[in-house]
Amino acid sequence: MSRHVKIVGAVAVAALLATACSQGSATRGTTADAGGKVTLRYFTFSAAPDHVKDLAAIEQAFEKENPDVDVVVETAPFDQYFTKLQTSIAGGTAPDTFELNYENFVTYASAGSLLDLGTVAGDGAGGMDTSAYAPESLNAFKRDGKQYALPASFSTVVLFYNKDLFDKAGVPVPTAGWTWQDEQAAAEKLTDRKKGVYGDFQPVQFFEFYKTLKQAGGAFLTPDGKKSAFDSPQGVKAATWLVSKVGKTMPTEAEIGGTADYDTNLFKSGKLAMWHNGIWQFAGLKDVPFQWDVVVEPGDVSKASAVFHNAVAASSTTKHGKQAWAWARFLSASPVAATTRIQSSWELPPISDQQVLAGYLKDPKPANRQAVFDSLKSIALPPVIKRQQEMQDAVTKELSEAAAGRKSVQDALKAAATEVDALLG
Repeated sequence: MSRHVKIVGAVAVAALLATACSQGSATRGTTADAGGKVTLRYFTFSAAPDHVKDLAAIEQAFEKENPDVDVVVETAPFDQYFTKLQTSIAGGTAPDTFELNYENFVTYASAGSLLDLGTVAGDGAGGMDTSAYAPESLNAFKRDGKQYALPASFSTVVLFYNKDLFDKAGVPVPTAGWTWQDEQAAAEKLTDRKKGVYGDFQPVQFFEFYKTLKQAGGAFLTPDGKKSAFDSPQGVKAATWLVSKVGKTMPTEAEIGGTADYDTNLFKSGKLAMWHNGIWQFAGLKDVPFQWDVVVEPGDVSKASAVFHNAVAASSTTKHGKQAWAWARFLSASPVAATTRIQSSWELPPISDQQVLAGYLKDPKPANRQAVFDSLKSIALPPVIKRQQEMQDAVTKELSEAAAGRKSVQDALKAAATEVDALLG
């Protein structure tokens, strides 16, 4: 699953969600079974394909503590997930509970699609005690003073590097003190296009742009959030940093050819020296035949790391609010869930217990797991507006035009700013 692709489709046709990957069937209803059990549907993108078994372990532990609830897990790939979720909501077949990322949370909360969890927390569900959560994560999923979702995990983007390639080329490996200039110099030395070896890979799109913009000292929106601010000297510097890699130290769009997970396969094949990606990739790199590690991403005038939050929300139409709250709380903050996530490198639980989080550092791959926590010292949160997906698409489209050489960086940013201002108006 790549967090570099986020799709929200406004589809109005009723459809079933993805195929169930756990107990029961995705077509089962949400009313109580004949035996008195409540069937609770949960839809997720982050579990598949690497963590379906981990989620099943959490589910089974929950059902043992709540024998009157049968959780049915349904999954979809990230690039299909939000289209399917929108379809189900529009068609009246919304799952009782579902996963949301921070970027799309505002859209769903504003549309009235989410249940105010404060209205169902209480007897038999542990109450509205939220002390287990890291405050900044909990507050990210509040709107108008109401808790519309519970944070379930967070992940950061770091710089992966192939240590063997660096050693073979005699290039010093990245350090936490690296700047863009250091990264560029190393990438140029490590690139051998004739052998299909590239020094760097950083996607030219919205999610990398808002982060590099902050690294360059710029802002995406004005302080009041009513107008774009990225068409600035800092914005030009950030976009140029991304675009300048294409065709030099990283492949072109034509060379990638629309291949899914191209960058993942390139790194796994040992032909990519540096890779900007998220810690959710750790589990899939356990068995690669070379030495690799991670470091906090280089900055320009300052450091800034992308941090992604996922949460568990309940549908405003669920008939099982109490059970939905209990499941959301268990999945996001129970010791079972936290331990399972840490042991399997399935992102990180947004909990306040530092002793539990300390266990994450004991896994030897990658060796520098401390970089994950160090990256939290300077966070770049994505800008969020009601028309989120349209904004993301507009920026990515214009950056792609610049990367392909069809527009100058300045013209691309000017066009993107005009589109974003129209969305804000």
